[in-house]
Formats: sequence, C-alpha cells, structure tokens
Amino acid sequence: QVQLVESGGGLVQAGGSLRLSCAASGRSISSDTMGWFRQAPGKEREFVAAISWNARRLYYADSVKGRFTISRDNAKNTVYLQMNSLKPEDTAVYYCAADTTGRGVTTTLVEYDYWGQGTQVTVSS
Repeated sequence: QVQLVESGGGLVQAGGSLRLSCAASGRSISSDTMGWFRQAPGKEREFVAAISWNARRLYYADSVKGRFTISRDNAKNTVYLQMNSLKPEDTAVYYCAADTTGRGVTTTLVEYDYWGQGTQVTVSS
C-alpha cells in the first residue's frame, strides 16, 4: 500500500506559478511511474503529466506542454509539478497517482492504482 498526499495548491493570478508536491508514504515509489491528473468542475478527470521511475521518460498533455514540468526526488519519495504561466482554464483539483504495476509510463487514468486526495488550484483572470 502506498499513501499519496498532495500539497502546494492555492489561488494564483493568471500568468503566475505554483509548485505542487506529492509525498508518498507506506513504501518507496522509486520503481513506480507517477502521474498528475486534474479535474475541473463538471468535467472528467484528465491526464496532465507522467514520469517514469528514473525520470528519463516524461509525458505531458498538449494543453500544458511548455508550461508545466514534472519531476521526482526518489530519495524524498516525492513527485513535483511545477506550473508556470498559469491560465484560468488550469483551474481544477490536481491529483497525484502511482502506477505500481511496472508496466511502463502510461497516460491512461485507469492504469493508475493509487491516488491522492487532491489539491485545489484556482487561477484568477
């Protein structure tokens, strides 16, 4: 079992930045693919970014490419999402997720088996 806790969300003006953190506990996530997803009000949860266990493979949704950066510190058992040039359409609850199956990096929501509770990000115009 792995527990994931997101932090770093908040209210920011358009064009601003936030850094989200996802701290894992219960066991090491150093072998796991980690992902960030988001869900805006009235919309389905969508993929944002994913990172392989060794950080050599990174994937981003087209909507955040060039603005968001996913990274990880396996020594700290933590994954990050640096969000720059934020837009009002980035407003959502952001979720951290772990794929512990070892299948390789995936952007598919249902292939992640552990999830955090989410952190709210609100971008004002």
